[in-house]
Amino acid sequence: QVQLVESGGGLVQAGGFLRLSCAVSGRTFSMYPIGWFRQAPGKEREFVADINWSGGSRNYADSVKGRFTISRDNAENTVYLQMNSLKPEDTAVYYCNTNPPNPWYWGQGTQVTVSS
Repeated sequence: QVQLVESGGGLVQAGGFLRLSCAVSGRTFSMYPIGWFRQAPGKEREFVADINWSGGSRNYADSVKGRFTISRDNAENTVYLQMNSLKPEDTAVYYCNTNPPNPWYWGQGTQVTVSS
């Protein structure tokens, strides 16, 4: 059974930073790219970043390029999202999933709130 559990969210002031973690159980971890997605209140869920199994290919949404960095630790089955220079518009619930997303793998997410 595959499970992805997000953690690391919180409340931070604009310009601050957070690091999110996505712990993945099951063999899916090494088979597919893992992505971070976010959903702000009243908006649809959107892609943030993803990383392939080797870490050699990373993609970012234009809105986070240069501020966010995705990485993975295959030994720990964990994917990270380092978020720097946070802006109020980054406020959202952040989720991890395979990319393309598997509807069965959505978890509870972790709340990120950036105050101005």
